Amino acid sequence: MSNNLIASAKKARDRAYAPYSKFKVGAALLTASGKVFTGCNVENASYGLSICAERVAVSKAISEGEKDFRALAIAGEKGREIVPCGACLQFLIEFSSSLVILTDTGKNGFTKRTISQLIPNPFSL
Repeated sequence: MSNNLIASAKKARDRAYAPYSKFKVGAALLTASGKVFTGCNVENASYGLSICAERVAVSKAISEGEKDFRALAIAGEKGREIVPCGACLQFLIEFSSSLVILTDTGKNGFTKRTISQLIPNPFSL
């Protein structure tokens, strides 16, 4: 399943709207029900209004009634491994402290981490 999730993230990356940074990112989110929701980054001339691929995928899943997430794959460009930004990590951990994050290494492989490894001390109330 991991390779399929990475492939879905790569497909989503190809749909990104990144005219300012020229850096496209795709994400694929696997839910407990087995559904996959994809997202791509969408930039805006007012940079603060841009949204990351990870948050697009999560928002799509939530809008369809899914809130139990198992894994998230992320694919950037140029064979460069990327991890979610701090805002995305905080957004993601709200729904799953055990979420598996798969990052495309660009060498037909991926790195597997848990979200808790990437954000060990998230903000909470």
